[in-house]
Amino acid sequence: MGIFDKLFGDGSKKKEPLDVSSRFLLDRHAFTGTMSKFHVAKEIGTGKLFGIKFLDREKTEYFKARFKGLDRPGEGGIAMQISHPLIVETYDFGITTTGIDYILMEYIDGPGMDSVVHAKKKEVIPHRLKLIREMAESVQAVHDAGFIHRDVCPRNFICHDNYTSAKMIDFGLTIPNEAPYRLPGNRTGTPQYMAPEIVRRRATDSRVDVFAFGVTIYRLLTFEHPWGSTDTTGMAALSHDTVDVTDILEHRPELNEKLARAVHRCIEVNPEKRFKSCKHFLTAISTVKKETA
Repeated sequence: MGIFDKLFGDGSKKKEPLDVSSRFLLDRHAFTGTMSKFHVAKEIGTGKLFGIKFLDREKTEYFKARFKGLDRPGEGGIAMQISHPLIVETYDFGITTTGIDYILMEYIDGPGMDSVVHAKKKEVIPHRLKLIREMAESVQAVHDAGFIHRDVCPRNFICHDNYTSAKMIDFGLTIPNEAPYRLPGNRTGTPQYMAPEIVRRRATDSRVDVFAFGVTIYRLLTFEHPWGSTDTTGMAALSHDTVDVTDILEHRPELNEKLARAVHRCIEVNPEKRFKSCKHFLTAISTVKKETA
């Protein structure tokens, strides 16, 4: 019997709506995302901590409407199909007794990578190379499961175990890696990490995640933006194929050159020049033993 069965029965009966208040005590502080609110939830019967996400139905329906004529699976359904040790585990999804869509997941006690980068946390420095490899593995796991994440960025990685490890979260913008979903026009994602082909409304593929991953690890290694801008609006993405990237070695001249070149290949403007996958990135840095030369 798996964890899903242990938590929610054998699945032979129709799942009843979740009565949140009778099962969980929610932390008063909610983390608000683009299309949801996240709470830490303490199970009343066991004291076990979970993460529970409540989806904004209007926003999720609006996003789904972007794929006219396609039956895009919901975030919960997608998350249940992606299983990997470096991805936060999803246990269940459905509707609450108050009619709100929810996703119940593993709770990871740690800061988001975005707050680590923004605060330039020195504690993360000794572990960056390990974290980069783990993040690459998690992106690859999404692709191996048949999806494109579409929102790879520091905010969607959680650091834990004293900054020595990281797990990927959030599949709100994730799409199946199928031709109808890769057509031009879907300008979704976090602007600072958005590949040029998204901005220019061209056809896309999983290499948009490679680009976003490259920007993410550039920021982790330097605490700076590749284009030098701190603009977080949609205008920021317009510079990704019009302004030259600052060579990462200008920020970190002591950085291992093989790692530096691999980062830059991830953020090539032309997707044909990028690594085809994070697996190829991992191969390229396989002999890198430490972050510095």
